[in-house]
Amino acid sequence: MTTLRTDDFDYHLPQELIAQTPAEPRDSARLMVAFRDSRQVEHTVFREIGRYLEAGDLLVLNETRVIPARLFAKKAVSGGQVEVLLLKKIDSLRWHALVGGKKVRVGIELVIGDGLRAWVVESLQGAERVIQFEQPIEPHLDEFGQTPLPPYIHHKIENVSERYQTVFAKVDGSVAAPTAGLHFTPQLMEALQKKGVRFGRLILHIGLDTFAPVTEQDPSQHRIHTEWCQVSEETVRLIRETRQMGRRVIAVGTTSVRALETAATHSPEGSMQPYTGMTDLYILPGYSFKVVQGLITNFHLPRSTLLMLVSAFAGREWVLSLYQTAIQLRYRFYSFGDAMLIL
Repeated sequence: MTTLRTDDFDYHLPQELIAQTPAEPRDSARLMVAFRDSRQVEHTVFREIGRYLEAGDLLVLNETRVIPARLFAKKAVSGGQVEVLLLKKIDSLRWHALVGGKKVRVGIELVIGDGLRAWVVESLQGAERVIQFEQPIEPHLDEFGQTPLPPYIHHKIENVSERYQTVFAKVDGSVAAPTAGLHFTPQLMEALQKKGVRFGRLILHIGLDTFAPVTEQDPSQHRIHTEWCQVSEETVRLIRETRQMGRRVIAVGTTSVRALETAATHSPEGSMQPYTGMTDLYILPGYSFKVVQGLITNFHLPRSTLLMLVSAFAGREWVLSLYQTAIQLRYRFYSFGDAMLIL
């Protein structure tokens, strides 16, 4: 078997196709529909997705909420500026974070806002640090924090805390949005439910790996960071019913794929059990999917673990050809971009 290289997941994207603002309304984004068996492709808008879904199909949503994880601090002694991006909570006071600033060493005291103190207590890889706050930071995030946006978005977004959030987000914990879900509106979800489409819900808090490109030439050597996820008994029940009816389990976003497949991986073979805990599941071509039969996803960065996951689901060469079609047809890419439905 030929070993794939990270270069095999590369493609050239014109800068002007990187979406800088979200679609308005949300469900007006374009939708590419790709059928794996026939290799047929159709083009529509997201609000028409119900044409491709059947009564009994199960859409599985990630209910994580993006927190205002971007903080601006000053060094207590020198007054130097330090930017802190909270990535993952370790305990009540300590967070895994990315820091920006000069010489942010262990032991440095930081001051946030009008006097909230924190300390750098551990140095990790690169700009990663462990930050310890003098008190839990969560009650102060709405006051001092900002919604973090991906580095390729340079446009100021009005009401960003709402627009970089799904309408079904419930549980605080992510530093990036599950972007495939950004296209849903309450009206669209209601229309799908009236048609008989059902919704399952899970949680995967999105952390560092969203910001970590694959730099190794052999993608299997990439170290994927762990993220916390939860697949409930209710969602497992819906999956079992969907299978019994002969309908499809369709993941809304790559994070839903990882959570569902993690639960299946931790279940006895041939069954599906609830799961709560950490996941470092890294899906590359050759992976055998145990739960997911359809996928709603955006168009992802070159050389990213997300593009590799989609390639594992639908085939690398075909997925890259779909991306070239999207470029030719001027689809919008990345977080605020257009969507694909792969069946």
